[in-house]
Amino acid sequence: MTRMSMTNPPKTATLDDAPSISRALARAFHDDPMMNWFFPAEDAREENLTRYFSTIYTRQYVRHGVCERTEAAAAFWVSPEGHEKSVPDAETIRELTEILGDRAHLFRDAVELAARHAPQEPHWYLALIGADPAGQGRGHGSALLRSGLAKADAAGLPVYLESSKPSNLPVYEHFGFEVLGEVELPGGGPTLWAMRRAPRTA
Repeated sequence: MTRMSMTNPPKTATLDDAPSISRALARAFHDDPMMNWFFPAEDAREENLTRYFSTIYTRQYVRHGVCERTEAAAAFWVSPEGHEKSVPDAETIRELTEILGDRAHLFRDAVELAARHAPQEPHWYLALIGADPAGQGRGHGSALLRSGLAKADAAGLPVYLESSKPSNLPVYEHFGFEVLGEVELPGGGPTLWAMRRAPRTA
């Protein structure tokens, strides 16, 4: 594990990284149930996902979150101080509505529902993490996950996330997350699992 972390050291992501991060995340989330629901047209999914991730990264998370990357993966975190600032502004919503097209209302409803289930206690939020399938199995995601968890642990705070991919749950559980509950997304959408990890002390 130490070797993997040294091989794929997380770096702070910048605006210049937007193209490579967006492409990597589009490939990472190509088979994600929630993203498939938002972008059902398979032939256009990678292009639309690339635009989607570019928008939320450049307009939202790189400005108000903690974003890290490796050569094949990226993770977007939000600290307690950044929660209010990371809410999409009107221009971001306009861009996302254009990208999502007739699925925009499903996206809006899903975001609102997830927000209602978010914990009220101070916490770090793992907005998303993903690795390009071509780079999976080489410790990219694990290195990014450990880096963010270390920051939360240093602050003595829990971490919260949502996942719509059942195969991801054991991975997160390996890192100390526990399932808080299940949320059925409106409009016949997939199940969203809410997970929490308690802070760990050295």
